[in-house]
Amino acid sequence: MNQSLPKMAPTHLASPTKPTLKLPRGAVDTHFHIFGPGKRFPYRSDLTATPNDAPKEALFALHEFLGIDHGVIVHTASHGNDNSATEEALGVTNGAYRGIALVPVDVSDAELKRLNAAGFRGARFHYMGHLAKAATIDEVVDFSKRLADIDWHLQIHMAPELIAELTPAIKRSATPVTIDHMGRLDASLGLEQKPFHDLLRLMDDPKIWMKVSGADRISKLGPPYADAIPFAKKLVADFGDRCVWGTDWPHPNHTHIPDDGVLVDILSQIAPTPAALQALMVDNPMRFYKFGPPMKRTAPGAIQ
Repeated sequence: MNQSLPKMAPTHLASPTKPTLKLPRGAVDTHFHIFGPGKRFPYRSDLTATPNDAPKEALFALHEFLGIDHGVIVHTASHGNDNSATEEALGVTNGAYRGIALVPVDVSDAELKRLNAAGFRGARFHYMGHLAKAATIDEVVDFSKRLADIDWHLQIHMAPELIAELTPAIKRSATPVTIDHMGRLDASLGLEQKPFHDLLRLMDDPKIWMKVSGADRISKLGPPYADAIPFAKKLVADFGDRCVWGTDWPHPNHTHIPDDGVLVDILSQIAPTPAALQALMVDNPMRFYKFGPPMKRTAPGAIQ
C-alpha cells in the first residue's frame, strides 16, 4: 500500500439504522465489496487515494445486523485483478458466500478452475467512464464460452447510454448475464426514458438477470430514494424470477454515504408482497448462486 497517497473519506456508516423490515430467512445480499485490509492486501499503485479498509469482519457484522444470511462478494477494482482479498473472505464462509472475480479475458483455464474451487461464480466487466474498461464487449462475449465450461456467468456494469449499443453482444453470451445497478439509469428522467426502455428490451432475453441494487446511485432526490423506487418495482413486477438485490456496501465512488438500514427498508416498496420479497431475496439468488448452508455467526464487533 502506498502510504504517500491521501486517504479517502469513509464511504459507509459505522452504525446504520436498524431496518423495520424483517427479511425472510435465507436472505441474500448479491452485491458488495471487501476492501483490504490494505496492510495484507495492497491496493493498486495507480490509485489517486488510498481507500478506507472495509474488511470481511465489518461486512459479516453488517449482514448479521440487517438479517442477511448469504452474500456475493464482487471483487473491487481497487485491488485490480488480484482477487486475494475476496478469496480470503470466501474461504471462511464454507460456501455460504460466493464471489465475482476481476480477470483478464486471457486468464488461464487453470486460474479459472482455481478461482471456481475458491467459491467464485462469475466475472465482472466495466463499461463506465470512471472505471477502466478491461476488454471490448465482443472479447467478453467470446470469453463467455470459456466461462460456460465452469458454470460461471458474466456480470456487466454499464452506463445507461450504452445499453442499446451493448445489447446485441450481451444477448450472444454463452452464459447468463447479470446487469449491475439497474443499468445506472438517471431516475430524474422518469420511466419513459429511452435507456429504461432499452433495459426492459434487454430483459426480454431469459438469460439476463437484473440487480435491482443502486437505488441510491440512480436517485437524484437522495434518501429514501423515492424517484428510484418505481424503476426497481417495475423490474421486479415484470421479471420477478430474474431479479436479485444488493447493498453495494461499502458504497465506493458515491455522492453520499447511504444508510444500509434504509436500503433494506425500501425493499417493502420494491417487492411489496411476501411472495415478491421471498423471490427477490431468497429464491432467485439461491437458484442462481447455489450457496451452501449459512455461516455460524460469532459476531465479534457486531453492530449494536
